[in-house]
This record gives sequence, C-alpha cells and structure tokens, in this order.
Amino acid sequence: MGYAHGAWESYRAFMAESPVVGAISTVLLVVSLAVSWAHFEQVLSRNPSEPPLVRYYVPFIGSMVEFGINPIEFIRKHQRQHGNFFTFLMFGRRMTVCVDIDGNDFVFNAKHACVTAEDAYNSLTKPVFGEGVVYDVPNAVLMEQKRMVKAGLSIENFREYIPIFVQEVNQYVDKHWTQGEGTVDLLQSISEMIILTASHTLLGPEIRSKMYEGVADLYHTLDSCFTPIHFLFEWLPLPSYYASDKAHAKLDQIFGAVIAERRKHRGEKHTDMLDALMESRYKTGELMSDKHIGNMLIALLMAGQHTSAATTTWTLLNLAARPDVVDEARSEVAARMGREIPAAADLPVPDYEDVKAFDVLDSAVRETLRIRSPLVQVMRKVVKPIAVPNTDYVIPAGNYLLASPIISATDEKYYAGAEDWVPSRWSGRDDDAEDKATTDYGFGATTTSARSPTLPFGAGRHRCIGEQFAYLQIKTILYVLLSRFEFSLDPKRGMPGRNFNSMVVLPEGPVLCRYKRRGSSAGAA
Repeated sequence: MGYAHGAWESYRAFMAESPVVGAISTVLLVVSLAVSWAHFEQVLSRNPSEPPLVRYYVPFIGSMVEFGINPIEFIRKHQRQHGNFFTFLMFGRRMTVCVDIDGNDFVFNAKHACVTAEDAYNSLTKPVFGEGVVYDVPNAVLMEQKRMVKAGLSIENFREYIPIFVQEVNQYVDKHWTQGEGTVDLLQSISEMIILTASHTLLGPEIRSKMYEGVADLYHTLDSCFTPIHFLFEWLPLPSYYASDKAHAKLDQIFGAVIAERRKHRGEKHTDMLDALMESRYKTGELMSDKHIGNMLIALLMAGQHTSAATTTWTLLNLAARPDVVDEARSEVAARMGREIPAAADLPVPDYEDVKAFDVLDSAVRETLRIRSPLVQVMRKVVKPIAVPNTDYVIPAGNYLLASPIISATDEKYYAGAEDWVPSRWSGRDDDAEDKATTDYGFGATTTSARSPTLPFGAGRHRCIGEQFAYLQIKTILYVLLSRFEFSLDPKRGMPGRNFNSMVVLPEGPVLCRYKRRGSSAGAA
C-alpha cells in the first residue's frame, strides 16, 4: 500500500509540473494497456478448431470501425489472408464470416436447430415491424406467415398491380418533375415512387389515400429504428424506440379502422395483401389478429422499401451512363407491344406477360443486383455448436454467422470484368445448369441450394418471397420513366459511391441525375 501511495503521489506531482506531457503520457499508457489486453485476450481465446480470428487492437470494439467504413473491402482483405471462413470481433459480438459458394450454402442452409435468424434480427426488426410477426415469432409460425403472404402475391393480383404501378409513377412525375428538363435527387424520387406503388398495391387504396395525411411520416418514424446502432445497442433507451411505440399505436388505429370497414362489406373483392391476410388462417384454424395484420403490412412495406429503392436507383443511374442499353430496351418494348411507345402520360399499360418479357430491363436489374446488392451481409446467430462441412472448424454457440454473397458475385473467377455493369451477360443465360432442388419449409416449394455466386434474394427457409413482385414493380417503373424521359448523370458528380452507414447500401447522396422529357425542347414547361 505504501508503494502504491508513493507512486500515486509521484504521478500527481508530475502532472502538476507538466500537465500536457503528463496527459499525453497517460493516453499512451491507456492505449498501450488496451492493446496489451487485446493481445492477451486473443491469445487466451485462440482455438484451433475455430476459424482464424482477425487481429484487433481495442478490446470489445474489435474490428467494428474498419468493417463499418467499408465492409466489402474488409471481407475481401481478410478472405485473402484467412480463406473463406474467419471471425472478427464487433462490439463484443463474434462474427464468423462465411464467403464464396461454400460459405453461402453453409449459412443459408444451416440447420435451424443450430442457427436462427430470429435471434440475429429480432432486436432490430421488432421496433420497426411490431410484435407477433416475422422474427418476433417461432420459426414455424414465421413459415406460416410467409405462406399467407405468398397467397397475396399471386399472378392474378400481379395483373391488377401493373396498371397501378403505371398510374402512380405517371402521377408522381407529372406532379414533381414539372419542367421540360431539370436535375433531381434520384434516390429521393425513386424512394417515394416505391412507397406509393407498394402501399397502393399491397396495403390497399384506403391506406394509400392516407399517405399524405400522416401515414408516410409514421412509416418514416418506424424506419428510423432500422439502423446499425439499433442492432449494436439494443439495450440503450434511444428516443427512437419511444417514438416507434407511438407510431405503432397510431397505425394500429388506422389499420384497425380500414379492416373493420372491409369486414362490413365482405362481398367486395380486393386484390391486395390486406384481403389475403384477412382471409388466411394458421394451421390451427385461427385467423391472424387485426394488430398482427397491421404489423405484417408494415413489415412488407418496410422490408422491400429500401432494397427496391436502392436497386431501382442504381439501375437507372447505370442506364443513364449507357444510352445504348436504353435504346435496346426501348426497341424491345416497342416490338413486344407492337407499337412505338409515346413519350407522354398516355402510355399503353403493359400486361403481366409483357413486363415479364422485357428481357433487357430484366438483365439490367439482375446485373445491378449482382454488383450493387442492397444487402452486404446476411446474419444468423449460432445457438448450438455447428461444424463447417469439409473443414475442421466448429462454430461455437453465441457467434453470429455472416454471409456476404456480393463477394462471390463480384469475383473474377465467376464473372469476367466482375466489377463492370454488363447486363448482356444475363442474355440467354442457361439457368438449367444451376441446382434446382427445392424444399417446402411451410410456404411452398423454394430453391434449396445456395451454391451460387449470386443470391440477391437469399435461399432456403428465409428466401425472400417478394422476388417476383420486386421485379415487376422495378421493371414497370423503369418502363414508364425510360418511355417519358432521357436521363444523364450529373456532370459534376458522375456515378455516386456507396454509402455503408445504413443497413441497406444506398448511393451516396445527394444522388443527382438530370432528366429531360422526351420530345420536349430545352427549358419547355
């Protein structure tokens, strides 16, 4: 005690005489101790049966900063050093990265008894979607909810959706893009088109009519909880959590009133998701509660909002840089519909078969999803130790698995010029060579194999069931916009970079893009 007291007194005297030098010395000492502890921690935790651990220098924080700045570069760097399976520390969580086709298949098809999506995502999604749906229920219930949603994504409904898509986009540009030419924040405009088209077709005309009466603001409030900070710090009393509770209460009232009104007019048929959920039953025969119907509608809108907005925006930006592909797309559309497409609001409305047959637009979207996937990582939480096939690795319970299909999707061994946007690479592609094995997890047969370099909609029990809706929505929006406008990149900014600060990778804003009405003279109103 005497020695410690003497050392402390000496330190205080030193600080009093040389405060600046003392402060710097203290900081260096703390950093040195932190680095030493981090090294000591890694030595203690090293286990040869687990994937190699990325070296870090700050305990608890680990590699969070480097990963957050650019997760794609981080994963590629350590894939070169450690192979397709490695682990890094991120704010106390051990993330085991699994890449290439072996890693993709391992994560997407891991046994549910060993890894779960619910434990990985519920803290992030519950404040946004609400209770009792998606990841806030046991997996078996989620599979039933996916079956109910899939019933509302029928071809019959799709046929009704396409005219609504055209109508909504026409109304939007006529209201907001009023000049003959100008510059717009493309991401903002596309995001608004996505939410208007999706709310009208999925949530129904009643909810769509209230979008400008506060509903859009309520969605924005919920969306503010869908950020990395809410995943990392779920225990913090963030103001956004309280705001989301209030938003849910108001949306419960709005949805409840619409549902009650529809029940009064049972004979009226609606081809939207609201009707499908009202009529669906669980295997027990129980109907979904009104509150859970509303929460499912919120989940549907939120789950596709950012991913579809990002994909549509990136596709249009790439098309703006490639007028030759735009010309090819317009020629194909005209040939398919048997007429030249007018550059005005009286566009002919394509039917379901037409939109499906817009192959150039289809290839453009697929190529965008390959090089600009809106999701860099897909996570699962390990709840029971699981062995990695064809390796000596065993991933311990408590780790998170992190798949990143964009790594293989932009790998030269699968695609020549892998970082280049080349939509023609999808023309005439032989998909028969792919593994077509399917499994029914409770919502209908879905592709089982994840041994593919490109998995924009996932695979296995958590494969996205909104894929066909997304393609129809995005391609129809592109059909209207390319028919009515010419687009070019903003000459000062060019092609934007990627913003990795949100859960969905968006273009760095503002995403400026120039438009000009086709057939109009410069500056015409």
